[in-house]
Amino acid sequence: MTPFEPSVRRARPPRQSSAAEFEAFAGVCERLAGFDESASPEAVDGWLTALACGPIQVGTDVWLAELLGDAFERTFADPPDRAQALAVLDARLAVLRDQLDAEALLDDPDALRLDPYLLEWTDEERERVVAEAGLAAEDAHLLRTGAQWAAAVLEGLDTLPAIGATAGDVDDEAQAVHDELLRQIEALLLPPDGDEWRAYVADFHAQGEPTRDDLVRDACYALQDLRIWWLDQAPRPATRRVEAKPGRNDPCPCGSGRKFKKCHGAAGAAS
Repeated sequence: MTPFEPSVRRARPPRQSSAAEFEAFAGVCERLAGFDESASPEAVDGWLTALACGPIQVGTDVWLAELLGDAFERTFADPPDRAQALAVLDARLAVLRDQLDAEALLDDPDALRLDPYLLEWTDEERERVVAEAGLAAEDAHLLRTGAQWAAAVLEGLDTLPAIGATAGDVDDEAQAVHDELLRQIEALLLPPDGDEWRAYVADFHAQGEPTRDDLVRDACYALQDLRIWWLDQAPRPATRRVEAKPGRNDPCPCGSGRKFKKCHGAAGAAS
């Protein structure tokens, strides 16, 4: 590099949960599922991803109540046990917030930073669960990689206003961008033979039908873009208008006929 060549700023790599951290996270979620069967690791991770995507950070007690109701307190009644479980959940949320760090995303918008917790489903596993659980055939498509995670992401995004995360005045163009990003998350929930699926493929994968990995990648990029969308659409503080102060020898704006320095200007100087 020559002395006159500017250096290239590169986004720092995102934090990653280690295998041990993922194992601890799954363990906490599996215990929670004893009181709330919806609290699978994949679902909790999806909800936390939505929280990390939002425009504000809220206290643990706030999002914990929205996510789990009283299930957390019922599961972890012993104080040391509770503290350890909270530390595990907070650690995973911290990783997700780092992966969705707005500054890093703006520095390198083409980099895929988000790394969700996903369960791999095989055709054999899906057929077994459908047979054993009596799941309707038309709902079998929900037993696919990323579906439970995507459903929880969407639920979490819907919950954001309840914890104080709201957008400002969103114009039609910004709303259209938001809706297109949601479509890329919702695609993980679509049955593979419906009209919505065919419309999605035509709009986003005209070159050919996407694989499941392609859909997960689409959804992750959509969430990274949604993080920036929230940054752009955050409510702006009201503009404060400051009136020009009259000169000392100008007439006082109160209408007394006296000079400002002899009227209200004198009162201001005295204070």
